[in-house]
Amino acid sequence: MTERIKSLLDRTFDKEQRKFRRDVDWKPLLERFIAEGTSDEARARMGLVEMLAAETPAFMEGERIAFLRTVRQIPDLHSDEEMDERRRNGTAFGEKGVVFNLTADFGPAIHDGLGARLGAIDARLAKCREEGDAEGVEFLENARLSVLAVLDLAERYRAEAEKRGLSEIADTLSRVPYFGARTFHEALQSLRILHYAMWCEGEYHCGLGRIDQYLLPYYYADIAAGRLDEDGALELVEEFFIACNRDSDLYIGVQQGDNGQSVMLGGLSRDGTPAFNALSRLCLKACGELKLVDPKINLRVDKTTPLEVFEAGTELTKEGLGFPQYANDDVVIPALQRWGYELEDARDYSVAACWEFLVPGCGMDINNIDAVSFVGCLDAALRRLVKERGDMSVSFDDVKAEFRGEVQRRADALVEKYRHVEILPGPFVSVISTGCVDRARDICRGAKYNNFGIHGTGISVAVDSLASVRELVFERRLVTLSELVGLLDTDFAGRDDVRAAAKAAPKMGNADARADDIAKWLIDFWGRAFDGKRNDRGGIFRPGTGSAMYYIWHAREVRASADGRLSGEPFSANYAPSLDVPVKGPVSVVRSFTEPDLRPVCNGGPLTIEIHDSAFAMPDGVAKVAHLVKFFIDRGGHQLQINTINRATLKEAQAHPELHRHLIVRVWGWSGYFVELDREYQDQIISRVELCA
Repeated sequence: MTERIKSLLDRTFDKEQRKFRRDVDWKPLLERFIAEGTSDEARARMGLVEMLAAETPAFMEGERIAFLRTVRQIPDLHSDEEMDERRRNGTAFGEKGVVFNLTADFGPAIHDGLGARLGAIDARLAKCREEGDAEGVEFLENARLSVLAVLDLAERYRAEAEKRGLSEIADTLSRVPYFGARTFHEALQSLRILHYAMWCEGEYHCGLGRIDQYLLPYYYADIAAGRLDEDGALELVEEFFIACNRDSDLYIGVQQGDNGQSVMLGGLSRDGTPAFNALSRLCLKACGELKLVDPKINLRVDKTTPLEVFEAGTELTKEGLGFPQYANDDVVIPALQRWGYELEDARDYSVAACWEFLVPGCGMDINNIDAVSFVGCLDAALRRLVKERGDMSVSFDDVKAEFRGEVQRRADALVEKYRHVEILPGPFVSVISTGCVDRARDICRGAKYNNFGIHGTGISVAVDSLASVRELVFERRLVTLSELVGLLDTDFAGRDDVRAAAKAAPKMGNADARADDIAKWLIDFWGRAFDGKRNDRGGIFRPGTGSAMYYIWHAREVRASADGRLSGEPFSANYAPSLDVPVKGPVSVVRSFTEPDLRPVCNGGPLTIEIHDSAFAMPDGVAKVAHLVKFFIDRGGHQLQINTINRATLKEAQAHPELHRHLIVRVWGWSGYFVELDREYQDQIISRVELCA
């Protein structure tokens, strides 16, 4: 790391950039929209125009890649009352209703430049006017003005840089983003501006996609021409990664760090050839030196991936970054094909924000539109059986059938809930997404892929609870089903023996067929719960094994569970062993969680493993963990993330946060600074199963 990069890193981490920020009162703008009945399309454009006009060019000392936020708030374009009225009229929205969890088609936009996009807009606009396509005209006019607003800010940055004698920045901005990039430096600067503008337009959880693919030609060209060597390229990558952390505290998320700034490296190219390359390695090296939470690194691998790639990824795990998150091409690509993605697109997949799979540029999938709580389904099923049938005529097969029926009912209810979904316009992001200008339609109207993803939360708790019900009620007959349900309401009060037996029952994560066979059964029917169902945007519903924040939220909605979990205790995050479950070790965890066929539930949702940091104390620590990752891939796992933690260190950080500002943990599909998390998220991480490699 050069001294210049170290200086930028330290000052960014210390939040020096905050000195440039100011507040803007956007309330009059919203009141104007409401009073004038401004259309959604015009609001989106005017919001971006006003936001960028309010921005002031600002520079960090020593930087070569510019652009940072100087206005804290992005304008609200719709009031709560307006959105609630739409919901009352039958419209459903994903989260805030705007375009989110999206990766734009950055590569072609960087190559073409926004000037060329303006030319394409003008040509298509003339055709729409000839054809009398009013909707197309409205979209393209707003798209054009949005692009001009971005270019105006870039020009103001260029002029200010020139005024301050920052000649390199001024020269770069005289080229991009209006013209196509010619150099690696110009490409990174252009990407910074495009990504920045998306956030300013109101999109959020904006991924960066496969940067080692679309930036690779600029890297190779500079190396070949002698404009850069590897060290110079590394310095530029590191500066770009630092820039991703400057404004991230202003980005939307459930917790600090939950911002969706994900990068995908490696995997296959669109033609099926291996895509891990020199720039992939450079990105991994940059993350290892910087030790920042952004961008979150995802690494695509398969059975043929060389072990040294797994070892390179594990070096980041050793640093305690909580990434890379691994995705298995052998599982994900066929899964996407099964869901209707063309082979070339499936090979080009990335992640939306945390781990939900999407195709950059041509996917308007809402990958996390809702979730089904398996623990809530089992709780409802048990109570219904007790109420309707008592104890005398109920078998374990009846419990399974009632549980499966409840899962299906909730899945069907979500299909009905999202029968009519609207997405608010994003004219600028549409300009840098595939096909929108050609179609003369905003991306909110749909793209090539328009699928909805549904999380399945509490899988291990549900599996463990079913195994416990079978053992305690139907095999050992320690309690009746009605007695067990009553104990769930009292946290097993007066029956410590029952809770102890529940905790000792078979658990997912120990390579125990008594639990794993239940998991295989559950995953199998969950993967088929939405077969034949379509949304009103022409897409399908994609079930997954992820949880997002629902592992906290859904846990609040149910009392104790039959596995011995008490009321209010969180579920495990994503696809992972239940909290505080004694497991034999990481190999047994991998065996259990790769027993099911995971292709039908490939919306995303990683196996999350916590490895004690002592695993890396030995010289062969990296190699052993890398072999564990490869073992997971070879067994058909779909997605994996590994936390390197030390429970004692985490507790110390809770007590003395000022001494642990740099401590990073993996939360659910993203990494964050431990001391910035709310207490319940910290406690959940401390309670996770801590393994030794």
